[in-house]
Amino acid sequence: MPYDHRNPVTRSLPAALAALLCSAALAGCGAAPEAARSAQGPGAAATTATPAPARTQAAAATTAARPLAGRTVVIDPGHNPGNFRHGREIAEKVDIGTNHKECDTTGTSTNATGTQAAYTEAAFTLDVSHRLRKLLEERGAKVVLTHDADRPYGPCVDERARIGNAAEADAVVSVHADGSAKGNRGFHVIVPAKVKGGSADTAPIVAPSRTLGERIATAFRRTTGTSPANYLGDGTGLDVRSDLGGLNLSTVPKVFVECGNMRDPKDAALLTSGVWRQKAAQGIADGIVTYLQG
Repeated sequence: MPYDHRNPVTRSLPAALAALLCSAALAGCGAAPEAARSAQGPGAAATTATPAPARTQAAAATTAARPLAGRTVVIDPGHNPGNFRHGREIAEKVDIGTNHKECDTTGTSTNATGTQAAYTEAAFTLDVSHRLRKLLEERGAKVVLTHDADRPYGPCVDERARIGNAAEADAVVSVHADGSAKGNRGFHVIVPAKVKGGSADTAPIVAPSRTLGERIATAFRRTTGTSPANYLGDGTGLDVRSDLGGLNLSTVPKVFVECGNMRDPKDAALLTSGVWRQKAAQGIADGIVTYLQG
């Protein structure tokens, strides 16, 4: 209401207001926060704590995007483009635990035609390995290649195993393509047999290597649209072997992926396609991720 100087009650309002203001001033800063908290209600503390859940969500998103962070994967590109120039060196025998075997081989190739040169296994494995490395690094993995065509030949099969062992790899994948007869089609994954002899003892890695092989076979089939080999493995896409030094001497889970048969025209058409090689790399990467995530 308007101030009336004739009314003693209304005349005393300014004085009362002044007294209230003085009381608030004397109370200092301590009362104001308490009043603010009372006004905000019991949910105030939760409101001020929102950065913590936000950080948790960000960390979860990072983990989902980089599921292989902290993991080490060794990629072993089969053969070396320079091997064919070093026949004597790669023919020298090395100890693979159970016996001795050639240091390495030149690998196979597709058949040359009147319009197209042969495509070597060594070129194929290096290309797929580069694509695979990129995919794994994008997912957070530390990736080690046993070679990158940065040496004249090799490494020998025993050294390839040592590289994976020294890296304490969570998984090692050796990339290959087969050189079987025409009509033999499809991919397969080679897993280690139980071997004990000399410096070879695969007992600790047989089970995890098989699991790794199964995961890769499943993902490879789904991603590439190709079928397991029709000439070995009884349709499982898996082949157990005891004669490969790269497996016999490994102390960490390791498999070989034979992506297809370079000597079959239909498989060769896939293996020489950059689009299909990207699918092959993706399938192997997906299998490694599912294996490492358990």
